[in-house]
Amino acid sequence: MSRTNNVIRFLNSKGVAYTVFETKNEKLGALETAQFLNIEADQVFKSIVISRGKNAKPLLVIIPGSSKVDLKKVATAADIKKVIMPTEREAEELTGLQAGGISPLALLNKGFEFFLDETAFVFDRIHISGGERGLNIALHPQTLQDLIRAKIGDFLGE
Repeated sequence: MSRTNNVIRFLNSKGVAYTVFETKNEKLGALETAQFLNIEADQVFKSIVISRGKNAKPLLVIIPGSSKVDLKKVATAADIKKVIMPTEREAEELTGLQAGGISPLALLNKGFEFFLDETAFVFDRIHISGGERGLNIALHPQTLQDLIRAKIGDFLGE
């Protein structure tokens, strides 16, 4: 693997087991990524940026690629009244990352609170963005939870 970035360097520094996959260097959603990698769609987890409002710490909810987030469940888990899903452009501004490359591992120490859907633990490995378009990382869900200290719960909508 010749590609490296801050996420890869971070994982190497922690000595955790992971596998890197290169995908098309364009914006791919979780479903397109799963199809490209020939894996189950629910094994690819997408990162959903959620806003608490102006000047408040943002949230990142990590859910299966074929699912929708339930904002009420996220608000309850975050112990706040209401959360808002920003536009793609606003999400990019909040994260400093391009859509299709937003990764919880790239947002450590950036003021985000993390929420990981409990369905991640159905799998031995889940796939997440590697922090840039065209880079995908597979790792054990408990490893991800330990690294980002995510709250675990049911954050899926209908």
